[in-house]
Amino acid sequence: MKQVEQQSQVAWTRHLLDWYDVHKRDLPWRESKDPYRIWVSEVMSQQTRIEAMRPYFENWVIQFPTLESLASAEEDTVVRAWQGLGYYSRARNLHQGVKEVVETYGGQVPRSRKEMESLKGVGSYTAGAVLSIAYNLREPAVDGNVLRVYARLYNIHEDILGVVGKKVITSLVEDTMPYDRPGDFNEALMDFGASICIPKTPRCEACPLVQDCAAKAVGTEQQLPIRIKKTKVQSVQLYVGIISTVDGYYLLHRRPKEGLLQNMWEFPSVEGGTAESRKVELIEGLQSIGVTVTMERPMAKEVTHIFSHRKWTMKGYRGEATEVAIDSSNTIMLEGDEAVQQAVAEGQIIPLKEDWILCRKEAFHVLPWAGPHGKFIDLC
Repeated sequence: MKQVEQQSQVAWTRHLLDWYDVHKRDLPWRESKDPYRIWVSEVMSQQTRIEAMRPYFENWVIQFPTLESLASAEEDTVVRAWQGLGYYSRARNLHQGVKEVVETYGGQVPRSRKEMESLKGVGSYTAGAVLSIAYNLREPAVDGNVLRVYARLYNIHEDILGVVGKKVITSLVEDTMPYDRPGDFNEALMDFGASICIPKTPRCEACPLVQDCAAKAVGTEQQLPIRIKKTKVQSVQLYVGIISTVDGYYLLHRRPKEGLLQNMWEFPSVEGGTAESRKVELIEGLQSIGVTVTMERPMAKEVTHIFSHRKWTMKGYRGEATEVAIDSSNTIMLEGDEAVQQAVAEGQIIPLKEDWILCRKEAFHVLPWAGPHGKFIDLC
């Protein structure tokens, strides 16, 4: 029985690789085995569709063609290049990770899982993908696609998001991974899970593994995988002020260095309470930094933005800053890259107190924007 199971496993892995050789996606990072580019592609594709992130990847490798060029870049430049992809901690972690490679490993991406996973932001999946694809090492890369595919192939009824389910499937991946083409095998699983063994309605009629699938044999392919989500999404109301001066500047705030959308620029906003109480809180808060504003009553625009754990309902109101206290001693913008400092020198950005500035719309593009707030720029 054991021998039959092993032969079956070899058979389906070969069927999968044969399918991949014909149907693999034409993706720009597959043109080379550069571990840096593979690393970038894997980080970008987390929580982002491949087709959506492709142009970002292509622009990224033009701006940062090598690991060293990314390591030497300013954080603001890196975050701005990432703008539009969301989940900005990915960009910051990638930036920090390549710095560690330059400082600790002489610019060479490590070849061991332990060393890879010691890098900032690199988890088990990313480490396995880079090591197997770039170096052809027999390392599993287990993500949601792989968990789903194996749950169906082996008719596994454990929660694939739970510890037991992940452990069972990771062990199976390790046992079934071919020795000669581990990188291709991991990429084949990615493509197969994205195009054939899809989440809700698997395309069994086009599946090259249909004869090897235990779930299909007993009719459970549409019930699997089992996923028990425990994260509750928190709903948050935000009052957002799109506040301008008479001479064409807009009031902007940099978010804290820790937490959601860290260090990114946004319009002034207040969470919670009623619309009127949020308006009062915003006006009083701005007075504390020397800015006097009047707010218009009609709402100008409403935006909904959903994070993995939080839903923002953002209501934007126009306003005017009638008095502004400028703080010429504030060096906040000197931390930015050359484009930011150029905008300051040209008077397009004026520092106020603490993490506040006045900025002309023409200079918005040099700042790393908090994505949800960027949806209000058309009101400027």
